[in-house]
Amino acid sequence: MRGRRMMGAGVALAVVASLGACSADDGTPTLTWYINPDAGGQERIAASCTEAADGAYRIETTLLPRDAASQREQLARRLAASDRSLDIMSLDPPFIPELAEPGFLAPVPDELQDTEGIVQGAVDSASWNDELVTVPFWANTQLLWYRESVVEEAGLDMSEPVTWDQIIEVAEENDLQLGVQGALAESLTVWVNALIASAGGEILETPDASPKDMELGIDSDAGRAAAEVLQRIGENRLGGAGLPTANENASLNLFEGEQGSFMVNWPFVWPALNESSPEVTDDLGWAVYPRMDADTPAAPPVGGINLGVGAFSENQDLAWQAVECIVQPENQAEYFVSDGNPPSNAAAYDDEAVQEEFPMADVIRESLDLGVPRPQTPYYNEISIGLQRTWHPPAGVDPDTTPETSQEFILAVLQGERLL
Repeated sequence: MRGRRMMGAGVALAVVASLGACSADDGTPTLTWYINPDAGGQERIAASCTEAADGAYRIETTLLPRDAASQREQLARRLAASDRSLDIMSLDPPFIPELAEPGFLAPVPDELQDTEGIVQGAVDSASWNDELVTVPFWANTQLLWYRESVVEEAGLDMSEPVTWDQIIEVAEENDLQLGVQGALAESLTVWVNALIASAGGEILETPDASPKDMELGIDSDAGRAAAEVLQRIGENRLGGAGLPTANENASLNLFEGEQGSFMVNWPFVWPALNESSPEVTDDLGWAVYPRMDADTPAAPPVGGINLGVGAFSENQDLAWQAVECIVQPENQAEYFVSDGNPPSNAAAYDDEAVQEEFPMADVIRESLDLGVPRPQTPYYNEISIGLQRTWHPPAGVDPDTTPETSQEFILAVLQGERLL
């Protein structure tokens, strides 16, 4: 869900041998930027900002593992060991509280605290305890993608918000399938969180509480409404036979097929479809994420990458100067066009090349302002895995029992009474 089309896991992990921010032979300080895998855009920005620094610093990139969980593990271990090589880090939003709470992130300076013009979903995901602890770089969200021929036949007005009930009914009545992510993976957490948030609820009601005092909102009307969506799609096989293992790429493949109708997915699908199925692109429409009820705005998923500076970096001031350069709107716009990763800065969406390359750019910007992050807590990993274990497979979800069972299990894990 980052970039144009998700790549395989065969990317080798680059390792930095030294523990300190080193200097080049010419005396220029070298900043290490730990980046998530992409199509090369972060390296290009690093080179551009190095040139703009005019000898003040040089940025070198080091590649993190492909999946977010492995990125979290590597960075957490290095920071816990007071690793001085962590100058700049590309951070997946759900894991930011875990790194901020023990003081592993250097404070964001005043000149980078201004969030005016930043989409709200990115601001929320970059914060912890109502404080900006990282700087938004690129943001991500899921849209509702649809076949225009299907909605025309069904008589849906896509200029108005649509609900999950409506798209499920269209699929049921016309023997069509829905592109959703039901795999036992982070994508399932993304789906469940968006459904609960769109129904007006919260998975975690006390983000800053200790595990013994945490209050969850899974066993609630919102949780039961979310469970009904999963159950209905799963039991009626609307997500295809492979729903229990379907990730973002699998749901895209389903959408490309003859029974494709609607799909919730990240913007990478646009360049992917242009490349693989231009005939589908000709029949493609997009809208904001489906609502749970007609009168309540949706709460689309939020993803992306924020930039943090390691608390043990010996070049924090220079690192923040580099971050300020990296996140400039023109860099974000160019990165969107080259790598397909949407900007966090709203102004970047007005860029002519962005508008030409991504005709749904304004809908992405709107979605990111509506977006709600996944639960923000240092214990996110336990909550996410606990959700996946209790809401999988979708066909086995029961609105009468799953929310209660899920909440009890996660609380027991948090309090040390159960094991993941």
